[in-house]
Amino acid sequence: MNFHPDWAGVLTGQPAQWILSGFLTTVWVTLAGMLLATLLTVLLLALRLTGGRVGRDVVAVWVSLFRNTPLLVQLLFWYFAAWNLLPLAFRQYVNDEHVFSVLPGDVWWFTPEFLSSAWALGLFTAAFLVEEIQSGLHAVPRGQVEAATAQGFSPLALFRWILLPQGLKNAWQPVVGQYLNLMKLSSLATGIGFAELTYQTRQIESYNAHALEAFAIGSALYLLLGLVMSLLLNAPVWWRARKEKTQ
Repeated sequence: MNFHPDWAGVLTGQPAQWILSGFLTTVWVTLAGMLLATLLTVLLLALRLTGGRVGRDVVAVWVSLFRNTPLLVQLLFWYFAAWNLLPLAFRQYVNDEHVFSVLPGDVWWFTPEFLSSAWALGLFTAAFLVEEIQSGLHAVPRGQVEAATAQGFSPLALFRWILLPQGLKNAWQPVVGQYLNLMKLSSLATGIGFAELTYQTRQIESYNAHALEAFAIGSALYLLLGLVMSLLLNAPVWWRARKEKTQ
């Protein structure tokens, strides 16, 4: 029996709208998770380097907790448990419709599903980024640290101006890998009913039984997004390397 894919059942009508909506939702939750993960990573690194033993212990517990707990379990916890512990007035406010809640592409971000997903992805990824960048910090020549200390740099200034820029450069490829992993892991948010790309492809399967075509398109879009992210994140590195080569 020969199988003939029916792409029109996925690329037209309501299924096409679902695919586009899911893709844009994945893009936005990925950006939100990346931003949160980056901010948390900087704060955790600063705490580890300038907070003494207490700071190091806090970061160690953070990293151990979030790295050793499956992301799906974390998503379920934030959405079904932690969310219900928030004040009722705040939860009702989030559930109301707000003009500022709509992102380009008609993606609603001020919702329990989006906020829980971005929060879980950010916390989970930050635990990995801390260790990746810490490895890059260890590769910074000791002489530069000693020279900065001799010139009166405070621990925070040393981290901001000497360690962090060079540590990021040393660990940039693993950092990019973690951002790409965040994008891929956003598919787990379908477990809490978040209408990202995987959720929408499954909805098409239930709608018209075009499972193969829907998942093929979804896989292609994940691949496309990963390639675009890789190009954008590595562009500054490639540009700098090319500039140094021509000098």
